[in-house]
Amino acid sequence: MNVQEIKQRFGIIGNSPLLNRAIDIANQVAPTDISVLITGESGSGKEAFSHIIHQLSPRKHGPFIAVNCGAIPEGTIDSELFGHEKGAYTGAVGERKGYFETVNGGTIFLDEIGEMPLGTQARLLRVLESGQFIRVGSSKVEKTNVRVTAATNVDVYEAVKSGKFREDLYYRLNTVPLRIPPLRDRKEDIYLLFRKFAADFTDKYRTPPIQLDEGAQQILMNYSWPGNVRQLKNMAEQLAVLERDRTITAQTMQTYIPYESGRSTLPMRVENQPKEDFSERDILYKVLFDMKRDMVELKKLVAEIIENGAGPGNYSGNIQTLNKIYPDLELPVHQEQPQFTIQPPSAQPAANDSFITHHAEEVEESLSLIEKESDLIRKALKKHKGKRKLAANELGISERTLYRKIKELNL
Repeated sequence: MNVQEIKQRFGIIGNSPLLNRAIDIANQVAPTDISVLITGESGSGKEAFSHIIHQLSPRKHGPFIAVNCGAIPEGTIDSELFGHEKGAYTGAVGERKGYFETVNGGTIFLDEIGEMPLGTQARLLRVLESGQFIRVGSSKVEKTNVRVTAATNVDVYEAVKSGKFREDLYYRLNTVPLRIPPLRDRKEDIYLLFRKFAADFTDKYRTPPIQLDEGAQQILMNYSWPGNVRQLKNMAEQLAVLERDRTITAQTMQTYIPYESGRSTLPMRVENQPKEDFSERDILYKVLFDMKRDMVELKKLVAEIIENGAGPGNYSGNIQTLNKIYPDLELPVHQEQPQFTIQPPSAQPAANDSFITHHAEEVEESLSLIEKESDLIRKALKKHKGKRKLAANELGISERTLYRKIKELNL
C-alpha cells in the first residue's frame, strides 16, 4: 500500500514531505514485530500512527489498547499493566489480569512512556526481551505475545542522561524511531486541515460554511501552533459555532489566536509592550543626574566663551549661543546696559554682576537626595495649595506614598 492510499484509508490530510516520510516509515515497519518509538509534540497525531501500524500489521485482527502512562498513579501502574493477585495490596479483593495479558496477540500502545516509573521500566524491558512478566503479588511467570509501540513528547535521550529513563529500555524501544512533524513544520498543510475541520463542524452543528479571507489565511499560516493539530481543530470548531459573519477576516482571526509570551515564532498579531515602571526614587535620581550633566556642559560652554574673549561687545553673541543650546534659560539678548558681564578667569568679578559666579555657586550646591526630594514635595504642595492628592499626581507617586514621605521628612 502506497502513501496516498494510506492517507485515504486513515483520513490523513496533508502533502508535507515530512508527513509523507513518517507515513512511509510506518508502512514499512508495520508488517514486522519491531518495537517503534513515536516521538512528536503534544497534539501532533502520535496515536493515529500507532493505529496505522496496528492496522497494517498481521495483528490487525487482534486487540489494540492505548495506555497513557502519565495518567496512571505510580503505585498502581504495575497492577494495570501486568495484573495482580488477590490480596497483593490493600484493596486487591480479587485477582486481575493486566493489559499485557488481555491484549495477548495484539498491540499495546504506551503513550507518554517518558512518565513511566523506573521500576515499571525494568518490568517492561523483560516483556520486550522475553515476553515474560509476573503479576503483582505472584511468583508465577506468565507469557504474552504483544507488540509494543510507544510514544512520548519529551526528549527521551535527555531523560536517559539525567537518570530518569533506563538506557537499555530506550535502545530496545527505539529500534525504529518515528518522528511526527509539528504543524509549524507543515505550513502547506495548515489551511487544508482547517478547511476539513471547518467543513466537518458546520455539518455537525448544521451551520453555514465558513471561509477565510487572505489576511486570515496568512495569520493561520504564520502562527506557531504549539498545540498542533488538536489546537487547530479546536479553533475551527469555535469559529464554526460562534461567528455570525461566516467570512472570517484577519481581525476576527486575531481574537482566536492566543498571545505567546517568550516564543520566537509569534503570529502576526502584535501586542503592546508594557511600559517600563520607575519608582519615585529612580525618577529623582534621573532628574539629579540630568541636572548635573547640564551644569557640567554649561561650565564648559562658559569657559569656551571666556577663552574666546568676552565683554560688552560680545555680550549679544554669547547670550544667543547660550539660548540656542539652552532654550529654557530665556536670557535677554538686547539690552542697552547689560546687568552682568563675563569676566576673564584672571579678573575678580564684582559682587552682583557676574553671571558665571552665580552658576558656579549653583553647581556646588548640595545634591543630597533627601534635600532634593523634600524640595520637590514642598514645591508641589505649594503649587497645589496644600492639596496632597493633586501634589501626588504632580510628583507621579501615590497619595499614600506622599503621606509617608511627608512624615519621614517632617514636612
